[in-house]
Amino acid sequence: MRVKGNGKPGAATSGTPGLGGRVQATCIPQGMITRCALTSYKVSLLAAVMAIQKQLREANAEPSVYVADNGIYSEPNMRQLNAAGIKWISRVSETSTEAKTVLHEGSQDWQRSEDGSIQWFCREMELPQGNERWVIVRTSASEQRAQASLQRQVSRAQTSWERKCWHLSNQRFACEADARVALERELKGKPSWLQVDSDIQAHPRHAGKGRPRKEASPATYQWQIVATVTVNQPRVDEEALRKACCIVGTNELESEALSDQELVTTYKEQGGIERGFRFLKDPLFLASSVFVKKPKRIIALSLIMVLCLLVYRLAEYRLRAHLAATEQTIPDQVQKPTARPTMRWVFQCFEGIELLHVQTSTTSLTIVLRLESVHRLILALLGPLYEKIYNPSG
Repeated sequence: MRVKGNGKPGAATSGTPGLGGRVQATCIPQGMITRCALTSYKVSLLAAVMAIQKQLREANAEPSVYVADNGIYSEPNMRQLNAAGIKWISRVSETSTEAKTVLHEGSQDWQRSEDGSIQWFCREMELPQGNERWVIVRTSASEQRAQASLQRQVSRAQTSWERKCWHLSNQRFACEADARVALERELKGKPSWLQVDSDIQAHPRHAGKGRPRKEASPATYQWQIVATVTVNQPRVDEEALRKACCIVGTNELESEALSDQELVTTYKEQGGIERGFRFLKDPLFLASSVFVKKPKRIIALSLIMVLCLLVYRLAEYRLRAHLAATEQTIPDQVQKPTARPTMRWVFQCFEGIELLHVQTSTTSLTIVLRLESVHRLILALLGPLYEKIYNPSG
């Protein structure tokens, strides 16, 4: 069971549906939690989980594991879920002291998936809300994103610090101590992967005007800072690897019940939920152009949206399951074989199919036009009811 927060909810009185959370099992939507935009995610999502768990227990249903993003993760929330005996999986915010320590320490015992795309290591944490199992994970894709993002950051930071050093080198100081104090002040906030090499040079100053005599001693000295900025590439690579990591936590401590790789895979399946609810925001769905003000109507509209998504996802799930079971494929948008088509693409494939009704004095006939082999395959996989709809009748 996965509970997902919405990144951009609408206020309940603004006229657009306020989507506070999504409830889904096996990629099939089971509900939607509407909420006011003023309500905190950490409050609304926790209330949704507790309400769903209560309903499941009343129905004597099997216990579920709830998966959520870090919008639900906090010490009070985890304490309540643990006290209620609810199993959960959540991303852990990297801003906490414990998370920063784990990411900084790293590990020498990284494990890899069979295809090498996922790496992880595990830590059992003793926290105020109870014991948790944290899996620190990074993927090949996250490494590439972190590397590209950090390289842009390095380029901007190097330009900025070179400008700072240039302005600093144009200043003169009355003594060497003042120059060193100014240098230390400027270097505050410098990233660890930038290296500033500095040298303090003394410039003699003579009294009077004109060129001084060779044997004349300078009356005083002025001090100048000469600094150069370079990038420490090994540290950049280390920082990129740290940024590529995320922490997935759970209160299921037994790896036999839920292995580390299953934990990561289960959390990553939230993407299926997001893709499922994404079409509700699509302009073709016209939900954004519907203006409703009363909370009752907002809830009613949300119910209709979930029912539409239920039909959409059930059809998609059935088609993908049958394609996988029969080891068949259909062509995608670029005519490449795929066993995981979206129903939106399937709907587009069926555009242009028309019915021709032929009536004579003795009989009437209905013919389906432009029905090709790929359409017949899809209908056969969906089931006899769908085939019957598209069968010619006389």
